[in-house]
Amino acid sequence: MRSAFDKLISWTGLALAAVLLMAGGLLTWANVFIDNQVHDQLTMQGITMPEGDALTGLPEADANALKPYGGSVLDTGSEAKAFADHYILVHMNEASGDRTYEDVSGEYIAMTGEQKASEEGQALGGLRQTLFMGNTLRGLLLYGYAFATMGTIAGIAAIGSFVGAAILLVLFGLGIWHARRVAGSAEATASKPVHQMA
Repeated sequence: MRSAFDKLISWTGLALAAVLLMAGGLLTWANVFIDNQVHDQLTMQGITMPEGDALTGLPEADANALKPYGGSVLDTGSEAKAFADHYILVHMNEASGDRTYEDVSGEYIAMTGEQKASEEGQALGGLRQTLFMGNTLRGLLLYGYAFATMGTIAGIAAIGSFVGAAILLVLFGLGIWHARRVAGSAEATASKPVHQMA
C-alpha cells in the first residue's frame, strides 16, 4: 500500500514538473521576444541619451537620473523611463509653467477666433501642440518601459519554473526509489517463514 502511494505521489510530481518545464519554456520565449521587440523598436527611434551640456539646465535629481545612461543609444526600458520622466517631462513642465496639456488645451479652446489669431493665441496654440507631442512621445516610451518590465518578470518567472521543475524531478526520483525500497522490504517480509517472523 505504501509503495503504491509513493508511486502515485511521485508520478503526480513528474506531471507537475512537466507543466513547470513547459511554463518555463513559454516564459523564456516571452522574455526573449519582449526584450528583442523593445530593443528593436526603441533603437529605430534613433534617440541618444542626453549628456554633458544637455543636463546642465535640468534639476539635480533629474540630471542624476540621466547620468548613468549619458551618450548611449536609448534601447532599453529603463532608459526609456528615465528619458520620459527626467528629460521630456522636465522640458514640458518648464515650457508650460507646470501646466498640463489639458490645462493649456482648455485655455486655447476657450479663446475666441480673434484671440487665437493674436500673437498670444499663436504662442498658446504652439505650446498646446508641443505638449501634445511631448505627451505622445512620453506615453510611447513608457509603454516600452512597461513591456520591458513585463519581459523581466517573465524571465524571473521562467527561472522559478525551471527551479521548481528541477526540485520536483529530484523528488520524483527519490519517491520512486523509496517505493521500490518499500516494495522490496515488503516482499522480503512476506517471503520469511512464519516461525522466523514470530
